[in-house]
Amino acid sequence: MSTSAPANADSGVELEIGGMTCASCAMRIEKKLNKLDGVTATVNYATEKAKVTVPDGYDPAVLIAEVEKTGYTAVLPSPKRTARGDDASGDGSATDPELQSLRTRLIGSIVLTVPVILMSMIPVLQFTYWQWASLALAAPVIVWGAWPFHRAAWANLKHGAATMDTLISLGTSAAFLWSLYALFFGTAGVPGMTHPFEFTLAPSDGASNIYLEVGAGVTMFILAGRYFEKRSKKQAGAALRALLELGAKDVAVLRGGVETKIAVEDLRVGDEFVVRPGEKIATDGVVVSGTSAVDASMLTGEAVPVEVAAGDAVTGATTNAGGRLVIRATRIGSDTQLAQMAKLVEDAQTGKAEVQRLADRISGVFVPIVIVIAVMALGGWLGAGFPVSAAFTAAVAVLVIACPCALGLATPTALLVGTGRGAQMGVLIKGPEVLESTRKVDTVVLDKTGTVTTGRMTLVDVIPEAEGDRAELLRLAGALEDASEHPIAQAIAKGATQETGALPTVDGFANIEGKGVQGVVDGHAVLVGRASLLAEWSLQLSRELSALKATAEGEGKTVVAVGWDGRARGILVVADTVKPTSAEAIAHFKTLGLTPILLTGDNEAVARRIAAEVGIDEVIAEVLPTDKVDVVKRLQRDGKVVAMVGDGVNDAPALAQADLGLAMGTGADVAIEASDITLVRGDLRSAVDAIRLSRTTLGTIKTNLFWAFAYNVAAIPIAALGLLNPMLAGAAMAVSSVFVVGNSLRLRGFRSVAKERGARTSRTALS
Repeated sequence: MSTSAPANADSGVELEIGGMTCASCAMRIEKKLNKLDGVTATVNYATEKAKVTVPDGYDPAVLIAEVEKTGYTAVLPSPKRTARGDDASGDGSATDPELQSLRTRLIGSIVLTVPVILMSMIPVLQFTYWQWASLALAAPVIVWGAWPFHRAAWANLKHGAATMDTLISLGTSAAFLWSLYALFFGTAGVPGMTHPFEFTLAPSDGASNIYLEVGAGVTMFILAGRYFEKRSKKQAGAALRALLELGAKDVAVLRGGVETKIAVEDLRVGDEFVVRPGEKIATDGVVVSGTSAVDASMLTGEAVPVEVAAGDAVTGATTNAGGRLVIRATRIGSDTQLAQMAKLVEDAQTGKAEVQRLADRISGVFVPIVIVIAVMALGGWLGAGFPVSAAFTAAVAVLVIACPCALGLATPTALLVGTGRGAQMGVLIKGPEVLESTRKVDTVVLDKTGTVTTGRMTLVDVIPEAEGDRAELLRLAGALEDASEHPIAQAIAKGATQETGALPTVDGFANIEGKGVQGVVDGHAVLVGRASLLAEWSLQLSRELSALKATAEGEGKTVVAVGWDGRARGILVVADTVKPTSAEAIAHFKTLGLTPILLTGDNEAVARRIAAEVGIDEVIAEVLPTDKVDVVKRLQRDGKVVAMVGDGVNDAPALAQADLGLAMGTGADVAIEASDITLVRGDLRSAVDAIRLSRTTLGTIKTNLFWAFAYNVAAIPIAALGLLNPMLAGAAMAVSSVFVVGNSLRLRGFRSVAKERGARTSRTALS
């Protein structure tokens, strides 16, 4: 590999593609772009975007020109238009000119086509000159209504290509031209001509002389399918648009102690800004002053507001639910967590899974094969001595029924909805290939600190000497520890405040390096620290407390001794506690068929205690940070397909090595970068949701592909044998595309395990 290769692959360009009507269009553009030197392109039909990797300094105009040579349009996306929701309804119908045009053509076609179909189907409505009335009504539909198909077919023909529009244009034009011939040069135009409409699966005997209802009906049904398909694709992308809409529009920044309203785009790193109750936090930052509860539910899916105070980090787009906060901006624009979430989701939606690439390859050769089959059907029927009209019926039905549209929509629409739903739940899937990884995973390796546990020291037990006052022990020790910055001291102070309320002041506070602290609280000379510190002052723990201390330390907990006024008064037990939802998450992992393994650098006793508490049977403890990746490799050598869940810098190599890496979004940036899935919340159940959602999305893709393949495989022979009326073929083709998109939209109803548990609890309470 040359040293310049990495640099050439650094630049990415995104293009918005116009004029695509099916997966084969996307394939043509992709092939054309990939022929350019140094260019790697992926074109997604569902999102109507091209993601292109080019050498540094490459002119995007070259890419746009190449797309236009293929017969389509391409533009660089407008940031403001991308970041804005299309409309209030979320389907984009109010501002999308293509959707408006489709809607107008569809309404006009319905009004004109329904009478034509009724006259063709019901002989009693066939008055003397009904066929000429049908021509007057059907002609605008087949010419004006189907004009987008004819225009696209002609553009493709000029470039030597055939797409779905080619099939539609050929079918409707052939029906129209045949009808004109029959009306003007045949006997179909004579007064009083009638013909029945037979809804049967039997070979046509060629009794029908005109096919105006076929041309108009196929156009109407396909326009309807195209309209609802495009509208559904807009709805499928609503989650990403909603995510982008979460951010604040303006912010009250402090300049010289005075509040000034500015647009959020003008905010700079280091600026301090005010957030009042009910307002959105403008950008990522650190609280400078004030206390409040922050509601992050719209961003993370976490229902319970989080308490924040000075020094705590906050995320942009979350809502201040409590008091007034002054925040210093630490990240702005594209560096914020919201922007990075949106980028991850969009990248995942633009990419392609391997199953999609297979479907695209099939779609690329499908249309020419269908045209050959239609010609063979026409020749076969004529060669067998059947009437021209019967042969024509079979050929047109083949052209219309064989649209590969459903095939092209099967994967991208499911990805669009699945990744969007994941973003709403705080699960960010980095690419479509991740979905295929989740299917094979059988082992989940869990980092302990910050993943299974909170990663913060917490006061877990307060044990006074016999006949001692628990509240007094906690109050005096908490007051002294509140003056210290040590994490253990802060855990004790926080626990004391929560249980006893405001703590008294401390006089003569002193820190005794490596041993503890001392000071005067409410007139008592208080010592808090190691038992050895108390022993230096001749304060000895009782035999019972010494035994309890040894037991707690044997479990990996930290024990602090407390004494005052010449006596040892009790002990305080501090530990890294298990997250409340970790045990539930482990149970769900097992339900999914995964074997959980706890991986930690802590000692065996601590690891075993945590594992037993959450229900993990296999523990790998006392592992150096650099050795975590070796553990993952060993499991893989043993035939395991490994998912790794972690949050720290030391987890990054193991996350990258694992078959599926899941990083807690509350952790280090390097861990998030190395992972395949980012979990915005620190709740381990999010990892369960990520795997469930990925597997459900992959299952939806497979269902869609099965439907699309089965539909075409079954329908083409039926049409070629003359057992399917072309108009019904058009309706079936439109329905197949709408079915695939509708099936994908079902993913919007996917619920997290927490929501499902809540729903079950509510039902139980009601019963």
